[in-house]
Amino acid sequence: MKIKKFNVSEEGLNHFFGPLEARIMEIMWSSKEIGIKDVHSVINQDTPISFNAVMTVMNRLHDKGHLKKNGSGKGRGRIAYYAPMQSKEQFLIEQTKAVTDGLILEFGDLVVTHMIDALEDADPELIHRLEQKLNQMKKRE
Repeated sequence: MKIKKFNVSEEGLNHFFGPLEARIMEIMWSSKEIGIKDVHSVINQDTPISFNAVMTVMNRLHDKGHLKKNGSGKGRGRIAYYAPMQSKEQFLIEQTKAVTDGLILEFGDLVVTHMIDALEDADPELIHRLEQKLNQMKKRE
């Protein structure tokens, strides 16, 4: 699932989601399957929020393809349980790849130049992996 917006001025999951969406997704990724009432309870401990706001955002996350929904019971006794469609790691891999690909497609040389400059502060293991990848690419030429 592709996120339509990337918010540069935010941090963490807020790059991809609004603040309440990000909080809900964090809760979802730390649970197997959970109902709206339980998510509301967790969020409400830190920040008072209406049940309806949590329900609306969870249903939107479902509509966007981030949550799957399973129900049990019938009529007024029906309870919906939600679970993430993919792990947090899978989500971040997919989204960061989409952002990187989009930046390179749109701004090519500038993005690569900035990434090279950023390597000065990178983890030595990351630099080693980059060297290996560049060597592999050179051998294919």
